[in-house]
Amino acid sequence: MSALFYMGAEMSFEEKSAWVMGLLAVAAYTVYLAVVLALSGVMPLTEVPYVAPLLWTVGGSIAASVVLHTVIRTFSAKDAGIKDQRDKEIYRFGEYIGQSFLVLGGVAALIMAMAEVNHFWIANAIYLAFFLSAILGSVAKILAYRRGFQPW
Repeated sequence: MSALFYMGAEMSFEEKSAWVMGLLAVAAYTVYLAVVLALSGVMPLTEVPYVAPLLWTVGGSIAASVVLHTVIRTFSAKDAGIKDQRDKEIYRFGEYIGQSFLVLGGVAALIMAMAEVNHFWIANAIYLAFFLSAILGSVAKILAYRRGFQPW
């Protein structure tokens, strides 16, 4: 367990990037849920104005990602932007795993649209799929860096 959370100087830029993306996904989705659930106290959940909180949390997450990547790139200048073969394979492995939730979310949203479900639920199913995709992809990359990588 201690090897998983070891944050020593040997961490590559790509691993730091995976940590940033995972933590930002959790923070953005938590803020979104807090805002929407707080608004649901005064009105039915499906009538909550969810579009603005969704766009602001996604936009804020993108802006924070740019800033944090710039910061970690500045402080790890010697390996920033340099990907070796292992980094490339771990990145591809994490993206493949993470995108499985995007497919599931897309299928769920399609079924919900065909069933004429409220837009609130369709948008939230897609946002949840993006959130789970980011988390699963980041966790897969971090575990691959920390525990070793076995390409298929």
